[in-house]
Amino acid sequence: MPERVALQVLVATGNPGKRAEMERLLRAHLPDVVVLGLPDVEAYDEPVEDAPDFAGNALLKARAGLAATGLPTVADDSGLCVDALNGMPGVLSARWSGQPKSDERNNRLLLEQLADVPDERRGAHFTCAVAFVHPTAGEHVVEGHMAGRVGREVRGGGGFGYDVLFEADDAPGRTTAELTREQKDAISHRGHALREIAPYVAEVLARSEG
Repeated sequence: MPERVALQVLVATGNPGKRAEMERLLRAHLPDVVVLGLPDVEAYDEPVEDAPDFAGNALLKARAGLAATGLPTVADDSGLCVDALNGMPGVLSARWSGQPKSDERNNRLLLEQLADVPDERRGAHFTCAVAFVHPTAGEHVVEGHMAGRVGREVRGGGGFGYDVLFEADDAPGRTTAELTREQKDAISHRGHALREIAPYVAEVLARSEG
C-alpha cells in the first residue's frame, strides 16, 4: 500500500512571531496538517506589498507562495489603524518609520505622533486579512478585527509589532504583549480571521486528498 502523503500548507511569512501564531491557530482546527513556513521551502522572490488594502496584500503573498512552491498557501496582512491618525499606519504598519523595518522604531514614532492626543481620543483597532489560495479550489479571503486603544508607554515582552502599545477592549489595563498566547489568540484580529478560515482550509485540503 503506498505511503500516505501528508497534507501540507505553506504559511507565507518570514516573521517568526506571526508564523508561530498562525501555525498554532491552524493546528487547533487541522491537527494532522504539515505547516511549512518560508524557511522550509526554497527561497523565492516575495511580492511587493503595494495593494491599497489588507486583503489585496494578503492575496499577493498567497498567490506568490502557490506559484513558487505549488503548495496551498495561507498568507496574511495586518496592521494597526489609529483613529487620531485617520486610520494610519494601516497597510504601512510594518514600515511606518521607514526601511529597514523595525518594531522598536515604529513604536517610538507612533508614541511621538500621539504624544499630545488625550486618552479619550487614542482609539484604534487591528485588522487582519487572511488569504488562502489553492491550486484547484481558488481563492478565499476573510478579515478579523480587534478594537482597543494605544497606550502611552511600551509594556510587555510577548507578541510583536505594536502589541507593546495596544490595549484591547476585551483585555483592558494590559497591552496585548502582556497577555498569554492563549489569551491573545482568543481575542486577536488574527485569531478571529484564522478561526473563520481554518474550517474552510480543512474542508478544501480534505477534499483534495480524497
